[in-house]
Amino acid sequence: MANKRDLKKDINYVLGDIIEAVYVWEYTNATKDTKKSEAVIDDAIKVFDDLIAQVNAKDVENKKAHFKSINSQLESKGIELIERINKL
Repeated sequence: MANKRDLKKDINYVLGDIIEAVYVWEYTNATKDTKKSEAVIDDAIKVFDDLIAQVNAKDVENKKAHFKSINSQLESKGIELIERINKL
């Protein structure tokens, strides 16, 4: 597992790209309702906050396993958010 800084960058890049994809969708579909797309953005921000809080947790016994867990959560949540964007 990479270090804490790289994990934070990965979280930022993945969720930032997801939010950017939602903005692109909203721009290209200006006539459609944006309530669902705004919900995706809100959920992406919530996931970001949760994952960063987990990365910054101090009382972790096995850091390597903890960071792997966070990385797998990022992957699963990212896939879930991308699938929601595709359904818009």
